[in-house]
Amino acid sequence: GESTMSHLTQMLGLTVHNFVSAATGLAMAFALVRGFSRAESPTIGNFWVDLTRSTLYVLLPLSIIVALALVALGVPQTLQGSIEATTLEGAKQTLAIGPVASQEAIKELGTNGGGFFNANSAHPFESPNALSNMLEIWALLVIPFATAFAFGRAVFDYRQGRAIAITMMIVLVAGVSVAYWAEAGGNPLLIEIGVDPSPGNMEGKEVRFGPAMSALFATATTGTSTGAVNSMHDSFMPLGGLVPLFNMLMGSIAPGGVGAGLYGFLVLAIIAVFIAGLMVGRTPEYLGKKIETREMKLAMLAVLIYPLSVLAFTGVSVMLQTGLASLNNAGPHGLSEILYAFASATDNNGSAFAGLTGNTPWYNTTLGVAMLLGRFAFVIPVLAIAGAFAAKKKGAASVGTFPTHGPLFIGLLLGVIVVLYLLQYFPALALGPIVEHFALLAGKTF
Repeated sequence: GESTMSHLTQMLGLTVHNFVSAATGLAMAFALVRGFSRAESPTIGNFWVDLTRSTLYVLLPLSIIVALALVALGVPQTLQGSIEATTLEGAKQTLAIGPVASQEAIKELGTNGGGFFNANSAHPFESPNALSNMLEIWALLVIPFATAFAFGRAVFDYRQGRAIAITMMIVLVAGVSVAYWAEAGGNPLLIEIGVDPSPGNMEGKEVRFGPAMSALFATATTGTSTGAVNSMHDSFMPLGGLVPLFNMLMGSIAPGGVGAGLYGFLVLAIIAVFIAGLMVGRTPEYLGKKIETREMKLAMLAVLIYPLSVLAFTGVSVMLQTGLASLNNAGPHGLSEILYAFASATDNNGSAFAGLTGNTPWYNTTLGVAMLLGRFAFVIPVLAIAGAFAAKKKGAASVGTFPTHGPLFIGLLLGVIVVLYLLQYFPALALGPIVEHFALLAGKTF
């Protein structure tokens, strides 16, 4: 935060890693894309070349544009450490400032999430108004969606990228709709005692944003593995908090982090095509490449990494006193806080249900391991899939080839997402936010 890090640390330490992490995600994504576009190739590209190109041609130009736009909207960009302000009561107050706009730009564009200020995008110096809020949401989403269309161009079939992008958008819009519906309705316990429900649930939200912009930002930041926040997710209604939680449990695939969203979605596409092949009784193929035993084993290994990390660590934490001692809320909301913490760490998101005290030896250790599993254990089978596909021959499409660019494929892909992740997480969600929602309707809160 602003009181912990020096300007030099922010600029040379954190900002550099913000660029490198995003460029690494793009490099991993296009390694998998080359697996589909190349035929009988022993390689899938050069990591250092991809890292350099991603930084110089994508991240830096966009960051400069977004940073200048944020400055125009009132975000500070200075090497000055602080300024003195006079409050309405006449008292003096010291306000921290610094190179905020440049940090904010790559924080959002690189789907990193770590803000200059501890309050993140809820701080008026990070996002002063509704227009800056919309610009930051655009910055969150632009590269992940663009990579889907870049995928279509790389495989010489724009329809493939369009199908992936449409599926991402459907999942994202569904999440925003549920979150807004939950937050706009307000708290039923407050409505019972005569509180006006028209503003919606304003607890933990900035007045300049309200429930609508808060729900949109929360869905976008967890749908892209960013972790930036403009409201307190822990203060959302149970079903409102379920949306960002479920986004992370899915691996933030709608549209996902920079690069990570694309390769995560392509793994699901492989599974969907395999299921389609089983249903019609022919060898499944995706973009002319046969999906065989090895690729399916690797794809299933990849999608099992997240539930293995999240559910295992959550289960152990609720059984140990050292895990329960950090809770400030009991019952289903306490379980949701622990589940959210490990989902956020595994997904490399960083947002939190802040009722959990995470700065303890137990959570520092287990959350750190969860971060490593989510980042490295997932990408290893993805790169193995890329290498396996690159070495295969590319077959020509025939009459019996399952089309992977139309509404049927989009529907099948959505079905795979719903069935796969509900089977993995529904029991945990039923014990957490879902039962909390029904308890709230019955007049009990946690």
